[in-house]
Amino acid sequence: MATVLLLRHGRTTANAGGTLAGRQPVELDDTGREQAKRVGERLRELPLSAVVTSPLIRCRQTLELALPGVSPRVDDALIECGYGDWEGRPLQELAKEPLWPVVQQHPSAAVFPNGEAMAAMSARAVAAMRFWDAAVTAEHGPDALWLACSHGDVIKAIVADAMGLHLDQFQRLVADPASVSVIRYTPTRPFLVRLNDTADLAGLVPPGKTASSDAVVGGGAGA
Repeated sequence: MATVLLLRHGRTTANAGGTLAGRQPVELDDTGREQAKRVGERLRELPLSAVVTSPLIRCRQTLELALPGVSPRVDDALIECGYGDWEGRPLQELAKEPLWPVVQQHPSAAVFPNGEAMAAMSARAVAAMRFWDAAVTAEHGPDALWLACSHGDVIKAIVADAMGLHLDQFQRLVADPASVSVIRYTPTRPFLVRLNDTADLAGLVPPGKTASSDAVVGGGAGA
């Protein structure tokens, strides 16, 4: 089976401002554009057989900067989780909502008001991975590399599935802006080859404040 590189879009104005973008048409900020260019330098060294993307503009902008001249195929199944009434609101405000502890501790039970269930998001994203991986393998062979550009929680859900983790464990994972996570699917099991790879160790420096136990819904702005 082929190997997929999961690319999260670069930092957005919503990430920088601490709000939950969801499916709103937020765009990359200056940092996000630089992140996209830098990750592109690494990606252009690879013989990518296919590129697939979420339809949201932040993913399309990331690919335009990272892989200029490439025409990705758009798949609605890779779109961000539908956060419904939570979209556009500050994360600090959302942390006071009764649903917040459910999202943190039992995301498989979380259904966003006027939005999507996290379990539904996971199911359609994982199904998209299996579909595209089989299609790329059939067309280009088992040694093919392909890329999917998507969103923080979507990528975390795909990685959790590959690791055999219940969705309730996916908040233990991190997918920073412009990071690359790599999964190699096989007939028996998937292998997680890379996770949250940005090739930047500066983000490991302690921030000088006590880290929260809560995961950042939507993926956050990164280090």
